[in-house]
Amino acid sequence: MEIKVLGNNHSVLDQYLAEIRDESIQKDPLRFRENLYRIGEIFAYEISKTFDFEVSQVTTPLGVADVPKIQKQPVLATILRAGLAMHNGLLRILDRAENCFISAFRKYTADGKFEIEFEYMASPSLDDKVVILSDPMLASGKSMEIGYEALFSKGKPSHIHLVAIIASKQGVEYVKKNIKAENVTLWLGAVDNEMTAKSYIVPGLGDAGDLAYGEKIDSK
Repeated sequence: MEIKVLGNNHSVLDQYLAEIRDESIQKDPLRFRENLYRIGEIFAYEISKTFDFEVSQVTTPLGVADVPKIQKQPVLATILRAGLAMHNGLLRILDRAENCFISAFRKYTADGKFEIEFEYMASPSLDDKVVILSDPMLASGKSMEIGYEALFSKGKPSHIHLVAIIASKQGVEYVKKNIKAENVTLWLGAVDNEMTAKSYIVPGLGDAGDLAYGEKIDSK
């Protein structure tokens, strides 16, 4: 698995990462979502550089231009609900992509621990397609693993790009250990050193879904 970290490279992405972490800026849900959109757009641009292109002729008012175009459109997949804003950013750039939505949630046990439960998936066929699976936070890594495994119920993708804005070191190691396919690339904005017992990344940013869409009642 190839791992690419885009943050801390003195680009505008670092500004957006700073803002989504900032507890004072987080008080504005609209701005928080907008920053997730922007970060999704940056990931889409960078990932598009790995696509296959073919040269096509385009007629302009003054002649004909030879221009590269994406040979095969990807499928954009996300894990609900936290992934929606980032997904929409990816879709703003890759606006001809097909879409896939995966429902998964934390199911808590009596001792306060939890398991990730897969619930529902709406998807086109993924056979021989490039899939971009996004989830803003890669904490324990279990949600990403479940999302990854769910994709194969709809076909065998040619390549899978896993995308997270902020990851824990533990989550990255978990994904490397449990997803060993060569046709997988892990894209990250930043990697933080710590994770709490409840699988929240430190310093992280908190609960991305709650910050974007309001607090929820966790499934018990």
